[in-house]
Order: sequence, then structure tokens, then C-alpha cells
Amino acid sequence: MKDSASDPTTDIASEYLQREIKDQQLLALLLEKFLGRKDRILVQKTEMGGTEAYVGSVTLEWFAGRVHFASGLPLLQKKYNPETDNIEIDADSIDEIQQRPLDWSRQAPLVQYLAARKNHKFPPVLVVINQPWVDNPKAAEWDSQGRATKSTTEFTPLDKDDKVGLLNLSEENVTIYALDGQHRLMGVQGLMELIKTGKLQRYRKDKTAYETFITLADLVEQYRVEPSYLQSLPKEKIGIEFICAVAAGETREEARRRVRSIFVHVNLMAAPLSKGQLAQLNEDDGFSIVARKIAVNHPLLEQQETRKPRVNWNSATVAANSTVLTTLQAVKEMSERYLGQKYSHWKPLDKGLIPMRPEDEELEEGIQEFHKLFDCLASLPSYKLLEDEGTPALRRFSFEKDGGEGNMLFRPVGQVALAQALGILVFKKGLSLADIFKKLQKFDRSGGFSGMEYPQSLWYGILYDPNKKRVQVAGRDLAAKLFIYILGGIQDQMERAELRKDLAKARTVENKTIGFDGKFVEPKAVGLPYILN
Repeated sequence: MKDSASDPTTDIASEYLQREIKDQQLLALLLEKFLGRKDRILVQKTEMGGTEAYVGSVTLEWFAGRVHFASGLPLLQKKYNPETDNIEIDADSIDEIQQRPLDWSRQAPLVQYLAARKNHKFPPVLVVINQPWVDNPKAAEWDSQGRATKSTTEFTPLDKDDKVGLLNLSEENVTIYALDGQHRLMGVQGLMELIKTGKLQRYRKDKTAYETFITLADLVEQYRVEPSYLQSLPKEKIGIEFICAVAAGETREEARRRVRSIFVHVNLMAAPLSKGQLAQLNEDDGFSIVARKIAVNHPLLEQQETRKPRVNWNSATVAANSTVLTTLQAVKEMSERYLGQKYSHWKPLDKGLIPMRPEDEELEEGIQEFHKLFDCLASLPSYKLLEDEGTPALRRFSFEKDGGEGNMLFRPVGQVALAQALGILVFKKGLSLADIFKKLQKFDRSGGFSGMEYPQSLWYGILYDPNKKRVQVAGRDLAAKLFIYILGGIQDQMERAELRKDLAKARTVENKTIGFDGKFVEPKAVGLPYILN
């Protein structure tokens, strides 16, 4: 038997092990040299969907101190409210807005979670790296065609495949904004303030302050948290993914669109945005893009100094006393139901999929078509009254405080139903928009849109619920069919018979059918209205 001390295999294995240890020590020395600088962090480069990103980790203290809310991006400064860290949404900022409003009532619970829950964990955050030259169109980094000659991320690879390396985060040249993870940032910033000052102000959603505070003493007493443990929290690390505000070769507009698109996508895959907020942000959905353009630029809806805003940018509903005419969500639904008859391919085949952004030429064509529709809508006598009367008086029902006209054109559900019918009539039936509106103007002058709460109205029982005495959204599709009928778009006798049955059913309350004269009748006695001429 051979002596193991002289075994060549053992010698080779020992030599290999020693070399590996030396290599590790050398790597540690090199990393210490590079990472000793505060302006560099070790990252791994990734790529997905054509966007390069750099994944690493930072301390909570660094995250709270170096990362800003997305609303602070320079291109949003015009409408930025520093008191709430939110963007004030109006006609000027709607096309630039990049975030949901921050809910400051969430800060205190997040801080308590981080401080009191030993096994706390925040998911990684997604941030954007910006540099000063981005917002200077005359900067040397933009070429003569307005394209960036470099990226806002500066990555130094440490391997031959350019996959691992150092990201330059020098405070002198780089500003960082949270794209996904703004409430996590809010929570970490609150934790740092609590540890530093011993107390944290509680806020309402809009950052108006309560009179109460969270204190370190309360946390120690209530959750039995050791002060030394709290002091160690700033050194904990959170995962972070960096993307560039502008990539080499992009125009500023292309970069802005990409960043906005990523923001919408990460939120669609996480907590859902409201429909109004999605319509504000969505850079892929053609109907949302068209709706935004019309809401901002059309004279009927645009914001003007001499009048109150006519569009509610966030909420899906309009209160009886609200001074707005409609909501952005309703304009988006009008766009979808009108233009969808012509551009059905703008809708994704599967509801769960993100729509593909239409080509710019087709988008411009869609905007022009929708603009024509709003030109025609603005010609209706009811909307012309807006110059002299406020929307509440035209919207409210007669029995509500101060009374009103009960005009369905001042209810989002009525606006959407009309747009849906017009889309079918124009793009499917081939009717002229001008001819249609000649009929609708006569219909409007005769009070056809008003008095929804009265049995004489075509919309009674359809868009107005006589039992609950309120608007009902469920009647929207039937209202659209009735519009199509009275405008001469339904010729088939079977289709007319079905429509008459649906109309009688809608006007039946507690097994009693109400005729157009307000008297109880047999369902068969409810006929179809006259066709407009």
C-alpha cells in the first residue's frame, strides 16, 4: 500500500484547494478596494423585454436617504406638491403623471411592521437612475437628432461576459427615484425618522397630520422590542433593481414612454390601479391614449382658467353636486366603445393580457375620429347650456335638493351608452355622424335627454331606477340599443321585437309595468318609441 502523503492525486487536490483560497482572498481584496468607495455598488446585470437592469442590495439607511419618490422627477416638477409628495393632476400634468397618489396613512403601519415584526421582509424595489443632463435639451449628451449618446447608468463590468460589476451611484451625478416600491420607501423613511428622533408623526391619506405620534418608547413597551435591535435596523439590506431613465439611442419622449410603460406593467402584476389611474398612465392601450388627448385638448373638456375643471381624473363616479362634466374613466370607456367598432384590434384577445400600443399613424387617426365625435357632442343644445349653467343643475334629479333637469348627458353612464351606439351606427351601419347629430339635436331640443326620473322619459327604468331613485349602470347596453333604434339602425323585425320586450321588462317594477303616460299597463302595451327623422 502506498503512503497517502506521497499520493499525487492528494497533492494535486491540495494544490488546487490552496489556489482557490488564494483566488478568493485576491477577489476579496479587489472587491474591498472597489466597494470601499461609497459611490459604487456590486450588481448583476439582467435584461428583460429589451430593458437592461442592475440588481443589487443597499442598506435601509441608504435607501431612505438616496431614493426619492417618483413624483420628484424633474419633468414632473411643474405640478409637484412638496407637502404631499404627490403630483397635482390637471390638464397640464395628465400626460406626464407617472404614479398613483401616495397614501400617507400607510406610513405608520409600515413603520410598526418593520420595527415590531422580527421576521419582516420587503420585496425588492425598482428604481430609476436619472442624471442632470436628461432635463437639459442642450446638453452634450443629446445628439443633433435628440437621441442620447449615453445611458444614465454607468456600469463597470468585472467579468468577461459583462454580467457582474459595479454601478456608479455618485451623489454628484446621479439622482434615484422609486418606480415601484414608493410605499416601502415611505415606510423605511419613517423608520429612519423614528430611530433618529424618537417619534414619528401620524398622517391621513393626503399627509395632513393627526395630533398623535408613534414613539420609540411605545414600541419598546408595547412590542417588547430591544432598543439595540431598533438601532441595528438601518444596516439591514433590501433588494434593489436599477433601470436607466434614458438609454443610449433613445429620445427623451421614447425614454419617458418606456419608464411609464414599465410602471403600469409592474402595477398590473401587483396591486391593481383604479380604472381612472390606469387611463392616466397607460402607454400601451390605444383607447386610454386617445381619451387622455381628448380630455386635455378638446374645448368641451379642456381645463380653462375661466371655468371649473370638467374632468374628474381619478374617480369612476360623478356626485350629483359635482361641477365636473365627466370622468377620465368614462371618456376612456367612450373611446373604447366608439373607436372599438373601427379598431377592434386595439383590444387584446385575452382580458389578462396587456394591449399592444397602436402605430402612431393609427393613433393619430383615432384621435381625429374621437375629436370629431366630441365636436358633434359639443353641438348638442344641452352641452351648449354649460356656458351659462353649472353641471349640477343639469345633472340633478328634480326631487334632489335645489332640483335639476335629470339630463342623462351629464351622467357618465349616459355618455358611454351614447358613444357605444354611435360607434355601431357610424362604423358598422355606415351612417353619417353629421346626419345622426341633426336628429339628436332635435331630440335634445324636445327634451329627449332630460327628465330621466319621469315615466315619459325613454330612459326611465333603463338608466334611472324608479325603485331606488338613482342612476343604474346595468341599463347601459339597453340604452345603447335604444339609441341605435331611434336613429334608424335596427331594421330586423325579430331584433325590434326583442328590444320591445327588453324595454317593457326594464319598465316593470314589482310586477307592475309602467307605460310612457305613467299608468300601469300590460307589458305588451309598452311599444317602441318613434324613430327620429
